Amino acid sequence: MAQYDKADLERRMAGAVESLKGDLSGLRTGRANIQLLDPVTVEVYGAHMPLNQVATVSAPEPRMLSVQVWDKSNVGPVDKAIRSAGLGLNPIVDGQTLRLPIPDLTEERRKELAKLASKYAEGARIAVRNVRRDGMDSLKTDEKKGEISEDERKRKETEVQKLTDSTIADIDAATAAKEKEILGQ
Repeated sequence: MAQYDKADLERRMAGAVESLKGDLSGLRTGRANIQLLDPVTVEVYGAHMPLNQVATVSAPEPRMLSVQVWDKSNVGPVDKAIRSAGLGLNPIVDGQTLRLPIPDLTEERRKELAKLASKYAEGARIAVRNVRRDGMDSLKTDEKKGEISEDERKRKETEVQKLTDSTIADIDAATAAKEKEILGQ
């Protein structure tokens, strides 16, 4: 049976783009966005858990996030996790609620966020290239087994390359739009 599966390659490449868009949505642009805290993991109950599994995150004001911790004993670990996440946020503890004022973005911070967006994009590009490599390898395996001809392998390799190029173009477009938004252009 042939190993090459174009639908699987498309799904995996689309997954890399969606993952990138999720990462980019977590980069703040001066407005409160609950997705900003998605990368935060908290060490509670002897395990690392996403913040949304130990607290409710909301944006009550345009420049304020609110984190309502469910278990009072977890307030300290949540506070520590947010401070150490590298998001530039300093929580104000008010009982079981942490308030996170969103500071104005300085030019320096905007450049840091743009670099971070580029780093996320490069990770997505690498994931897409790995999927391309897997596709090419499966085509070569199919050819060695005699399941496809050399001409068919070359034609399908061209398809895989076109799919890769269009997916990387999507990644570049999403990154450019986010960088433009971050830099306020």
